[in-house]
Amino acid sequence: LLKLLAGLTAPTPGESSISGKMSALLEVGSGFHPELTGIENIYLSGTILGMQRKEITAKLDAIIDFAGVRQFIDVPVKRYSSGMVVRLGFSVAAHLDPDILLLDEVLAVGDAAFQKKCIDRVLELKQRCTVVFISHDLAAVQQLCERVIVMNQGEVIYDGETAGAMNAYSALARFRASPPPSS
Repeated sequence: LLKLLAGLTAPTPGESSISGKMSALLEVGSGFHPELTGIENIYLSGTILGMQRKEITAKLDAIIDFAGVRQFIDVPVKRYSSGMVVRLGFSVAAHLDPDILLLDEVLAVGDAAFQKKCIDRVLELKQRCTVVFISHDLAAVQQLCERVIVMNQGEVIYDGETAGAMNAYSALARFRASPPPSS
């Protein structure tokens, strides 16, 4: 669904449209170049995500501090752990100013403290823009969403308040886990 909304995949039948400035964070840290330093990758990623150079420069310290990688910022990211790359990628995206932000499972990154920081940042972003969040993490969905759509194999199973979605998702999970009927 996010790839359709982001315009990365064309719908087979029908159409999708977005009204406003949209940013998508589908794979955190994707697009980083391993030979470039952390700071160079901030500029690269920020540009790919639609930020202007002067905007990136103005937010640079906040991006680095949020990611918690200041002591490694001048080191090529090929020397970073996968967790450090993901933290830096999320941090760049967390400093965007879109009208619509598409997030795919990105809050499962890093340790518990960083995950809390990410959730707090998404809650801040929700005050300024529309956030479309895709996740199987029910706790994160409960924290972040007032309206939830539960889908199964491309079909909408539920569309409504979060509590009802938790029930619909749990019922779907139980259905998937139950053994097939014997003949």
